Amino acid sequence: MPFFSLHQAQQCFFLHSPKPLSKFPRARTLFFLCSKMSSNSNSLQNYPTPLSPPLPSISKDIELARAMSASSKSSLFGLSRSDILYEDEWLIAVNKPQGIYCDTILASVPRFLSDSAPSDRLCEGNQASTLELHLANRLDRDTSGVMVITKSHKVASVLVKAFTNHKVQKTYVAFCIGSAPKSERITIKSGHGRSKFGAWRVYAAGDVGRKLPGGSIVRDMETTFELLSINGQQNYKEQSECMEDEEHSIVVEEKAVTDVDANKDEILVRAFPRSGRTHQIRLHCQYLGFPIRGDVKYEGVYEWKGRTYEAHELHAESLTFQHPVTGFPLLIQAPLPLWASQALQLLTD
Repeated sequence: MPFFSLHQAQQCFFLHSPKPLSKFPRARTLFFLCSKMSSNSNSLQNYPTPLSPPLPSISKDIELARAMSASSKSSLFGLSRSDILYEDEWLIAVNKPQGIYCDTILASVPRFLSDSAPSDRLCEGNQASTLELHLANRLDRDTSGVMVITKSHKVASVLVKAFTNHKVQKTYVAFCIGSAPKSERITIKSGHGRSKFGAWRVYAAGDVGRKLPGGSIVRDMETTFELLSINGQQNYKEQSECMEDEEHSIVVEEKAVTDVDANKDEILVRAFPRSGRTHQIRLHCQYLGFPIRGDVKYEGVYEWKGRTYEAHELHAESLTFQHPVTGFPLLIQAPLPLWASQALQLLTD
């Protein structure tokens, strides 16, 4: 006699019972529940699988402490002239400090403009209060570097379109700890999206366009990395020299294999993100096996050589784009933070 599971027996009952389900209220409820469970199971199976690890358990408490510290610092923050990288009547570019929120920077611009305006400009009216300020780009809380703010809706529309259409060239510098890659220049292409728990994860390139549990879709992301130094032993290169090196390409289709017993190197990289996905460089560094130092959310070391790191070491080095009004090419570059300049100093000693 063949064996039937409870679910199979229920299905057989519903299929072959001569009486309508209305005669069996409990059976009707069971049928609804079984159908719903089956539907949910099938839908979950159809979602793409993230290929980068979930958030480490250690990250929750550390990230909470960092957020509280950043809120405290941001409440006291005010822009100074030394923070300004570029300004004209349409744009203002700022060197965002580590541990300060982007919205804090934006909120501090009107006061800075009022305080720094010449008296003849103040006589023309309160110009700072009439500006339509917008963030053209965003940086993570602990990422420092170039941040551009537009002064009108029209200029904002043009510049945001340039970012969306990949017309803005971006460079970042990051200090990583992990297994040094064998190639000096690597381009990685993958998918990007939120997992069912809301965390940003790396997905297969072949999953781009597929639907995720929250209703969003997997989007493409692409980053090129240039190795500047490994344990302080490699020659520093200018950006123009970096573009000439031979490139190794990786198209992500499966989970990365990381040797946990491998020696950990100190790696300084320059990143050229083509897309602008949330946490893109941090996710790709994690996938490649050299997460950013201090980036506990994506497996970066919290303690290294007897020191704890209260933020990740990632810096938005430069933005290059066509000026949204004049049309002239514009390069905005931020000075390197101490951790990056010290690493580069070792190469020239």
